[in-house]
Amino acid sequence: MATTAEPKFGGLIFDFFGVLTFNMVEVISYFEDRERLARGTFLRAWADPRGKELFRRLELGKISQTEWNSGFAALIGTSPDNLMARYLHDAFPAHQVLKVARQARAAGIRTAVLSNSLGREPYDPYAGYDLHGTFDEVVLSTDHGVRKPDPAIFHLVLDKLGVPAEQCLFVDDSEENLAAAHRLGITPLLALDEKVVARRLREVLGLSDL
Repeated sequence: MATTAEPKFGGLIFDFFGVLTFNMVEVISYFEDRERLARGTFLRAWADPRGKELFRRLELGKISQTEWNSGFAALIGTSPDNLMARYLHDAFPAHQVLKVARQARAAGIRTAVLSNSLGREPYDPYAGYDLHGTFDEVVLSTDHGVRKPDPAIFHLVLDKLGVPAEQCLFVDDSEENLAAAHRLGITPLLALDEKVVARRLREVLGLSDL
């Protein structure tokens, strides 16, 4: 007598920026064009030790978004006035990926957002997404004082989901974060293109193409 195989994945974890939003490389390029900055200015500042430290401290909740605005504006040579909102102006929702997330949850797969947060005041990048209504769990780095790729934040989201690492799929646009998850036994999926990610998730999870 044939038996139905158990689904391989019981948990699905999404990064926010660049996965549930528009591709961040393009978001940055549009920002530079609007600000009349040379292409590559933002990423050079992000790679600068001072820029890395500003992001690290913001994501851990050690500085405010306003303090990040001032510090990062000085590195790229622009106004600090609500810089985060200007930077993320084109980080529109990745509707196809969000649709798959809802579809997976409806199919009984536990879902979560795991985000290195960029703060919520004065600009809230999560506003309008209804994350708590769409996903079973939402883990933001600033709420817990730990950030990806620290294994502790992966253990935290796994505990909240109640699903073993080996039964979880993690979608992120950072190879460093994906490697950290993989070391814990979580299956990684690199997200660079919304359509490709949505299609691949449906294939892996056995979901219909709505």
